[in-house]
Amino acid sequence: MNATFDKKRVLVTGGAGFLGSHLCEQLLERGDHVICLDDFSSGFKENISIFETNNNFEFIQQDIISPINLSVDEIYNLACPASPKYYQKNPIKTLKTSVYGAENLLCLAEKNKAKILQASTSEIYGDPLEHPQTESYWGNVNPIGIRSCYDEGKRAAEALFFDYHRQRNINIRIVRIFNTYGPKMHPSDGRVVSNFVIQALKNENITIYGDGMQTRSFCFVDDLIEGLIKVMNTEIDDPVPINLGNPEEYTILQLADLVIELTNSSSKIEHKPLPPDDPVFRRPSIDMAIEKIDWHPLVQLPEGLKETIAYFNKVLN
Repeated sequence: MNATFDKKRVLVTGGAGFLGSHLCEQLLERGDHVICLDDFSSGFKENISIFETNNNFEFIQQDIISPINLSVDEIYNLACPASPKYYQKNPIKTLKTSVYGAENLLCLAEKNKAKILQASTSEIYGDPLEHPQTESYWGNVNPIGIRSCYDEGKRAAEALFFDYHRQRNINIRIVRIFNTYGPKMHPSDGRVVSNFVIQALKNENITIYGDGMQTRSFCFVDDLIEGLIKVMNTEIDDPVPINLGNPEEYTILQLADLVIELTNSSSKIEHKPLPPDDPVFRRPSIDMAIEKIDWHPLVQLPEGLKETIAYFNKVLN
């Protein structure tokens, strides 16, 4: 570790989740003291058990809906179920997690004069009419649909962050995360990459909702975590939301074919009806990330899928 490194006390909420556990790992490797806070509603103890012997790691089991009292220098708020399977299970709690959780963490940031980063989402763009999606796009969201507990909760959290910045001068960061995949995804989280890989490894039919021509952009987790840390570490005079994702666009059918090829699977495609409010297109413009934080993803989808498939192979065997 560099002798001039300024060791920080960093709070990672949702730290036992897919992204949170990867972030904890990177911050610990950097030499920070990491406080991981999670209520295990969609995170898993196995994701963080490797850190338990690290003296720079501590864990608090708590829901961010409840007030938090800690001494910290930086806060990464990743606490909210991100998979429809989880966030639709208890939509009222999902909405409260986004809104009450943001309020509690902004109060903590104010008390500590800490920098705070909100992990927002591409879902705030809804089913976009602009393609690719830029940060200036206001979105096309159904405010009362079955996905609205997540979409509108994240939009409200962004509004709270900017109001706390304008009214109380809180040092905020907001990132809008697009589809991310990689090791430590839970096999049953219901997201498209994990679904396809698990089904292919088991030689089961791969389930595609709709005709499969809807598009997504897939960012490997290592690239995404680098982006989060760069956003936190870069001083930006006038805070703006920043898209983080891979701008390479694939249809869901193309993803399924690639997974079948890389797993050498005998799986066939099975089509089912499309769920309500499922976006037709999803692709980030990352011009802002390139300009503000000098970031762009490096890992291409076939390369990232190979690592993800190897991880799930171990999980299943």
